[in-house]
Amino acid sequence: MIRLTDEQWERIRKHFPEEHIPDGRPGRKPIPTRRVLESVLWILNTGAQWHMLPQSYPNYKTVHRRFQTWCRDEILRRMLTDVANELRDRGVLDEEECFIDATFVMAKGGGAEVGATKRGKGMKIMAIVDRHGLPLSVSTHAANHHEVRLVQLCFDFYMIEAKPENLIGDRAYDSDPLDEELRRDGIEMIAPHRTNRSKPPTQDRRRLSRYMRRWLVERFFAWIQWQRRILVRWEYHAQNFMGFVQLACLVILFRRF
Repeated sequence: MIRLTDEQWERIRKHFPEEHIPDGRPGRKPIPTRRVLESVLWILNTGAQWHMLPQSYPNYKTVHRRFQTWCRDEILRRMLTDVANELRDRGVLDEEECFIDATFVMAKGGGAEVGATKRGKGMKIMAIVDRHGLPLSVSTHAANHHEVRLVQLCFDFYMIEAKPENLIGDRAYDSDPLDEELRRDGIEMIAPHRTNRSKPPTQDRRRLSRYMRRWLVERFFAWIQWQRRILVRWEYHAQNFMGFVQLACLVILFRRF
């Protein structure tokens, strides 16, 4: 059974519109949002199909419908942003040194934002994490896009106000135009040069020592992929898969309170 603690629920309940329905309203009362959210967390954790939801939870059709509404209205995104900013105010998140990377996810449910690659059809989960490996930005994109072109889109999903001072990536992010673009925003991109690079080197070797800690973003991907629903995209709508990714991030951040 997946259960939220009372403290966790009180922290996020204000974001759900069902929690603001007045008690005196005529008609049947909706199923409590907390039970619905716990049902979605069970699906996220087990990777099971919706109709396999145990009888101890609400009807799977109700759970699925409410989940799709939350994804469409970006309720889960606002909830995750609020929790991340609360952690930053507590000094838990540190944006001075951040790491960026992407991981490939097979897409077997079809739908939009699916790209063909040598590994098959799928999508990329792009993430920026802080120096503790906690998510600051997470987004999903078609897998046939190069990661350099997705960096700026990652900042559209950035969850806290302060941008990273140093952004560390692997050789895929060795791009002089990207370096200049980020530098205008006050962000220093640190990435080792490709072996076939023909232009003069631009990276300071002393700053490249930060690259040794890039395993933090790899660990983040391992954390979210403990949630089996993240391993393969079965959702036809990309926003629904993104909702599961956001909930996986929420589970990680909740552990820091």
